[in-house]
Amino acid sequence: MDNLIQTIAVYALPVIFAITLHEAAHGYVARYFGDMTAFVAGRVTLNPLKHIDPIGTIAVPLAILAVSKLAGGPALLFGWAKPVPVAFGNLRHPKRDMIWVAAAGPGTNLLQAILWAIFYSALHAMDVGEEFFYNVAVAGVQVNLVLMALNLLPIPPLDGGRIAVGLLPTRLAIQWAKIEPYGMFILIALMLTNTLGFFLSPFLRFGSAIVSLFAS
Repeated sequence: MDNLIQTIAVYALPVIFAITLHEAAHGYVARYFGDMTAFVAGRVTLNPLKHIDPIGTIAVPLAILAVSKLAGGPALLFGWAKPVPVAFGNLRHPKRDMIWVAAAGPGTNLLQAILWAIFYSALHAMDVGEEFFYNVAVAGVQVNLVLMALNLLPIPPLDGGRIAVGLLPTRLAIQWAKIEPYGMFILIALMLTNTLGFFLSPFLRFGSAIVSLFAS
């Protein structure tokens, strides 16, 4: 139990930052490109309470974390926040601007991973002896890289699916967008068949390579 509590303490701050800035970034970029939906709904904010989903952000991650730790395995996290509402039709150039709105979330997570890695290096440079802070920094890198990679999967309604719809020719984009009602079922199937890691690995390697340029 103590080990579980320690793990929660280590991951709590990185997870809150990761989901809050991810969702807020969608709202900020959507507003920049002309859609005020998220702003009117009060979601263009850094207040985490506006983005936390009681089930997806708290209950499900805690349950998965508890089961993984009680089973003696590594800490596992999976969850979601309240999606920021975006009316893509309100964007000045919907098909093009959709790409930037969708990419803002994973991009913010990559930036956070870099900042957590720099924080780790700064702790080392200052010869800080408290292991907890190093663990939080490592968790910050891990959480943000995984969240970035997961959201870059080209499966609607994930951000990568939105990006794919924006990049594909119109006819193919329309067909690809029709996958959205089944997107979460596809994601769950990948998890249950233990193939999700295979599809995440290219994005994780990319993110790790970028992070390594800024800190060891």
